[in-house]
Amino acid sequence: MLEWNIDSRWTLFLDRDGVINKRIMGGYVQSISEFEFNENVPEAIAAFSTLFPSIFVITNQQGIGKGIMTECNLFDIHSYMIAELKKMNGFITKCYHAPELKTDLNSSRKPNKTMGLKAKEEFPFIDFKKSIMVGDTDSDILFGKNLGMKTVRIKTIEPIHIEADLTVLNLFELSKKLSL
Repeated sequence: MLEWNIDSRWTLFLDRDGVINKRIMGGYVQSISEFEFNENVPEAIAAFSTLFPSIFVITNQQGIGKGIMTECNLFDIHSYMIAELKKMNGFITKCYHAPELKTDLNSSRKPNKTMGLKAKEEFPFIDFKKSIMVGDTDSDILFGKNLGMKTVRIKTIEPIHIEADLTVLNLFELSKKLSL
């Protein structure tokens, strides 16, 4: 068990691609048929659901900004993901996404704090000092750090320039480290 003193006041934030589902390197998950959970993710999220009262997905989705997919496509994917997790006794409180391109000014994309601040606006009980951000890229880790969260990196082939508080192989390993 980590020494973070996690209790029912904590919140979990998860990146999606590469953390919850298999990431399409150089591409985008554009439909339900392309969405595939990473190994043991439904079991891990079921375990997190007994520990955290709220679990949020925070995801950059520039495929929308590029016109490769629509917000309706993304909504369908997230609805499917949430329904499948529910079958395994897991839940996602809400998904937040940033549709802008990396090059757009005033973007809500991670590492900017916008999606986290929107979550707090909608769910005022969120305390970022009692929150964990889990991601596989520097922008995920920097997003968590920018809001004062604990950060967890899922190992990836991505180059690492920002160190997380903890690095694990996958969400299942994290669920074991967080369980009592």
